[in-house]
Amino acid sequence: MNRNKIVAGNWKMNLAKNDAIKLTEDLVSDSIPEGVKVILAPSFVHLDRVGKLLEGQSSISLAAQNVHAAEKGAYTGEISVDMIKSYGCSYALVGHSERRAYFNESHELLAQKIDALLKNGLSAIFCVGEPLEIRKDGSYKEYVSQQINDSLFHLDASQLDAIILAYEPIWAIGTGETASPEQAQEMHQHIREMISEKYGEAKAEALHILYGGSVKPANATDLFSQADVDGGLVGGASLKAEDFKSIIHYK
Repeated sequence: MNRNKIVAGNWKMNLAKNDAIKLTEDLVSDSIPEGVKVILAPSFVHLDRVGKLLEGQSSISLAAQNVHAAEKGAYTGEISVDMIKSYGCSYALVGHSERRAYFNESHELLAQKIDALLKNGLSAIFCVGEPLEIRKDGSYKEYVSQQINDSLFHLDASQLDAIILAYEPIWAIGTGETASPEQAQEMHQHIREMISEKYGEAKAEALHILYGGSVKPANATDLFSQADVDGGLVGGASLKAEDFKSIIHYK
């Protein structure tokens, strides 16, 4: 199957208001190549302004970096699905390695967040990946399989249509290290085979699996050319318009 590429920019906790506006304006003025979908995940405080700048065009979508599983309530500092939806978000990141590591988010909690998004008609970009010690001991496939099994496999086949998977080897995030194209392909192929066993080949072939781990203009083409790599979840390089546009125009 010829799946379109997705290039998602996760701004994390970066950019003041004017910088966020300038970056968005630069991207909106660009001509997005046919067959490429761009997703921006700014900080919560920028969702309103970035969302308004994205109105009227279809090639760039808006995502939240996180979401709470509850519909509403006494959760000071948290953001609900209904809130991000009201600002034009179509997606939310779920299970990013930094949320797992710094905020102790469990597989069960991530499953609840995914359910909340799908219940409200939004899609999840679900992140999986192994730390360095797991990569070194050779159990990385089993580690990622457990993450997927415990947070995704309660979904039925139709719900899988609202899921984008992102493989982010934790040892390659913000370190300057990158999994080789062959390492990325190995894990992406494993994930697709796992989805095929659970939901069937057609669902597995339709699923987008992104690579997230120090994606840069210099390596995007090699990574995205792998058979099972359907684009990237980009961190640092998404903060610079020219770098991010180079990744979008990877061919």
